[in-house]
Amino acid sequence: MKGPCGVKDENQGGEAAATARQAEALEAKNLGTEDSHFALETEGTQGLGEPVLPTLYLESCHAHSVVPASCLLRQGSASELNLRHRGLGPQGAWALASILTSNLYIKRLDLRDNGLCGAGAEALARVLCKNSIISDVDLSENQIGAAGLQAVCAALASNPAVQKMRLGGNGLEETAARHLAALLLLPTGLKSLDLSYNQLNDLAGEILGPALAENTGLTELNLSWNHLRGPGAIAFAKGLEANIFLKVLDISHNGFGDSGASAVGEALKANNVLEELNLRNNRISMTGALSLGLGLQVNQTLRILIVCR
Repeated sequence: MKGPCGVKDENQGGEAAATARQAEALEAKNLGTEDSHFALETEGTQGLGEPVLPTLYLESCHAHSVVPASCLLRQGSASELNLRHRGLGPQGAWALASILTSNLYIKRLDLRDNGLCGAGAEALARVLCKNSIISDVDLSENQIGAAGLQAVCAALASNPAVQKMRLGGNGLEETAARHLAALLLLPTGLKSLDLSYNQLNDLAGEILGPALAENTGLTELNLSWNHLRGPGAIAFAKGLEANIFLKVLDISHNGFGDSGASAVGEALKANNVLEELNLRNNRISMTGALSLGLGLQVNQTLRILIVCR
């Protein structure tokens, strides 16, 4: 469920040092939120038991004036919490965050399509700053914007527990790309990142390319259904050329064209790690395909290549 979030993205720098400082600030100041958001948390909530969690959640929902999610009340000690399409909204995210911070069971958190917006993303970022159990998070289709993404990136920079993050369909643009680039330059525990169905354009490609070249953690990256093209596609391909960790890359449904395909071909000549590459629907003609083929003649590691349409 989606609705207007009414959150303005901040136009701030995306350098790695700034993101590191932001991560420290988030952990120290709890994202700058008022203590009243988490007045229900107590020192005795560490290791929440099954009977305690529902009670705290109901109290938190009452405090934030939201309707409780019934499936969470039945959660027990399950390792996965699936709250897709529940319409939680920002306030629902705050209510949920107040109990997730100390929960010791949930490893996978799925909050796709809940209209969290920037404020809700900040609430969940606070959870990720403190919780060392959650390793797989889906925040796709939540309109979190650049401001929400900045909070999430800072949380990922401060907590190495999260290994998989899905951020597809959040309307992320070049401002968000700066926060992403700063994150990629830092040592984190992140292994898989999904940024599909966003608005990352050629400028975003120019921002992300150099960061990808220096990244030392990601093994899987999904940038399908964005707007990487022209100089941005070429810059991104150059980043791939220098990367020595990425194994799976999906850049399908962009606009790489023949020039981008040629740059990818050059990257494949040097890259000796990538195993799977999806280039479907990228406006590549026979000329671009032949340029790509020159890289394939040299590359020894690629096992799967998709270039249809």
